[in-house]
Amino acid sequence: MGNQKILIAGCGYVGRRLAQALADEPVHGLVRSNDSCAELSALGITPVQCDLGKPVNVSLPTSDADLYYLLPPPKTGQADSFLANFLQALERSGQPRRILYLGTTGVYGDCRGGWVDESAPVNPKVDRALRRLDAERQLRQWAQSHETELVLLRVAGIYGRGKLPLQRLRSGKPMVAEKYAPWTNRIHVDDLVQVLRAAMRRGGHGEIYNVTDGQPGNMADYFNKVADAAGLPRPPVIDPEAGEQALSAGLRSYLAESRRIDNRKMLRELQVTLRYPTLAQGLQACFSPR
Repeated sequence: MGNQKILIAGCGYVGRRLAQALADEPVHGLVRSNDSCAELSALGITPVQCDLGKPVNVSLPTSDADLYYLLPPPKTGQADSFLANFLQALERSGQPRRILYLGTTGVYGDCRGGWVDESAPVNPKVDRALRRLDAERQLRQWAQSHETELVLLRVAGIYGRGKLPLQRLRSGKPMVAEKYAPWTNRIHVDDLVQVLRAAMRRGGHGEIYNVTDGQPGNMADYFNKVADAAGLPRPPVIDPEAGEQALSAGLRSYLAESRRIDNRKMLRELQVTLRYPTLAQGLQACFSPR
């Protein structure tokens, strides 16, 4: 891409790692707070301060840029008002060359443990997934009307150093038994960064790519493996009936959905070779010396 202007909207856990991987390019990172701006500056990333919770009144470096939109939607409701404000701002700041959106496999809803590829119908039932589907629809409409290239990623659960449920494990919170736990899917953050870069270069305009390591696991087994790798006790086991009181509403919503995500299109078309194709390899990297 050689000196292509880049804006990462939502420069947090994933965005900062992406920006560091793009260190040879002129990267701007959109964040909300003064503290985040200072942190980006310390990393050599040019900060752009903007609160998408309200109409945008600052100029954004978007004209002819490669735009990575990684910003999560609001925490409530069924629409992504942050994205709506951002797209409105593009009318003034300029049209990107290409938009890459980081979404979620949650838009597929509960598939009862079945395998899911990109041709599967979307069927979100919970608000967090409905917001993500709303974002996809907004972007499709905007890209079509402005003739801008768009690539949609549907990303599984992200894990990596600094993004593991260690505090939950230390506090001894319970988990349902493996026989009751659903299928889940995940991707190591380093591999996600690889995929983001590859999708910007090679992703087909208008295409959707599932992003996962292709090795679905059991949610209870995931917590157990993280505990083992961290040298912590495994979580206490409870039955599903007890989950209403013992588990958070957010975790219960994840336990209510089960699917196995197919990643073959990602591997084939984006030409990615995963560094951590298994959870065991990924966790080893998380706990190895830097």
